[in-house]
Amino acid sequence: MSGPVKRQYDSSRRREQARENRRRILEAAHDLFVTRGYGRTTIADVAERAGVAPETVYAAFKNKPTLLHRAWDVTVGGDDEDVPLLERPELRAVLAEPDLRARFAALAVFNTAAMRRTARLHLAVRGAAASDAAAAAMLAEIDRQRLEGMAEHARAAAATGQLAVAEDECRDVLWSTTDGSLWHQLVEGRGWTDERYAAWLGRLWAATLAG
Repeated sequence: MSGPVKRQYDSSRRREQARENRRRILEAAHDLFVTRGYGRTTIADVAERAGVAPETVYAAFKNKPTLLHRAWDVTVGGDDEDVPLLERPELRAVLAEPDLRARFAALAVFNTAAMRRTARLHLAVRGAAASDAAAAAMLAEIDRQRLEGMAEHARAAAATGQLAVAEDECRDVLWSTTDGSLWHQLVEGRGWTDERYAAWLGRLWAATLAG
């Protein structure tokens, strides 16, 4: 009886160790991509920062583009759970708000928190895209996913009957103001707090888009 229990315990420990290794690798990759640049970061660099062997990185993520993709997904969601952003409870609560102005204010708070997590990595990917095909593909994928997400927000806004502009204009305004550039310029460049930025962005969307 003790044999199976020991095997189950060992298997559980291995899974937990593998998950911890993945977490450290993703954290190291994020930090290096942001500070050193995607193009100048190697798998060996990531392994050294994470305290694992390069073979462990390859076994978990296969190559650097896959590592970038997964680092982005974890950074966007704030955790390693495989749940699409639009299906997360925080965003479902935003979409459930019936008053469009209040919804835009809540979305601005949510987006500001996301920018705090993602803006630096997004800038790193954008900076590498001109000379690295994998980074260029990742940047295109990021923008495509964000456009799809903003289209969903625009459809939901139109359904309230409170939208003052066409649905596609709402989509495009939301998309163009959520790529991290505004947050980076005003918060990191001009010293705004996240709270001030979120309040301003909510007012901007309400004044521009809500009837």
